[in-house]
Amino acid sequence: MKADLFTLGAIFLWASLASLATLLSNIPPFLLTGIGLIIGALVSIPSLRFGLTPWKIPLKTLLIGVYGLFGYHFMLFMALQTAPAVEANLVNYLWPLLIVLLSPIFTKSLSLSFRYVLAAISGFAGAVIAITYNGSGLESLSIEVGYFFALAAAVIWATYSLATTKVPRFPTPAIGLFALVSGVLAIGAHFLFEPAASISTGDWLLLLVLGVGPLGGAFYLWDAALKIGDPRRIGLLAFLTPLLSTTLLVLVSGNSLSWQLLISAALIIGGALFASSNKTKTSR
Repeated sequence: MKADLFTLGAIFLWASLASLATLLSNIPPFLLTGIGLIIGALVSIPSLRFGLTPWKIPLKTLLIGVYGLFGYHFMLFMALQTAPAVEANLVNYLWPLLIVLLSPIFTKSLSLSFRYVLAAISGFAGAVIAITYNGSGLESLSIEVGYFFALAAAVIWATYSLATTKVPRFPTPAIGLFALVSGVLAIGAHFLFEPAASISTGDWLLLLVLGVGPLGGAFYLWDAALKIGDPRRIGLLAFLTPLLSTTLLVLVSGNSLSWQLLISAALIIGGALFASSNKTKTSR
């Protein structure tokens, strides 16, 4: 139950990412990511009041963290710059499905029953409907390099999430170090690949929300969930992310909810509930 609450907390924060990014679209993506991640790293500062112990982690663990936070955002923003955004985002949202399907590879004690396969298919179908409800469908997909970046982003986030359950247990505040190093790398990428940008006072307020929320607090909640929960169930719940993100964008834009989103909700929530009725204990 606690793992579900942590997962849902991360999902709700991530759901605001698209809306915040839209409001901050005047800021180049690497700069946006870098500032957001560095602010997110500051969330862990209170845990350092007794020393730097939470950030004393093996180099392998740090590399996995940077691989996840920096690698994922690098590939995602490259995808959004080189392919149609909606379709690229659809490919990116393969990561919840990959978490479910790859869990038995990372944790031998877990098995992938037919129930989980059906639930994953249901959740992914709901994600497809949520992302493409505005009329942009799979028939518009074509082979563009951006889709490979999006697929790489999905693979990176799924494997990062599962890999963190296999390294020696580290304190969740260490995510702050992952975010700090990733943020510095993103700022470096900004200076190398993007033009200079000016940031207004209003932008800084939104950046603070971005950093504390979807590019900060969400990572800590996600890590806490993975430490105590079943990654298969966490992956299924993660299918709520595109639904909530799309719904929030609809509300922000002033449009009304469509029947497609209602069907999407039924498929996503129904799939998660269907899988949850087959509880399997997991160990690290």
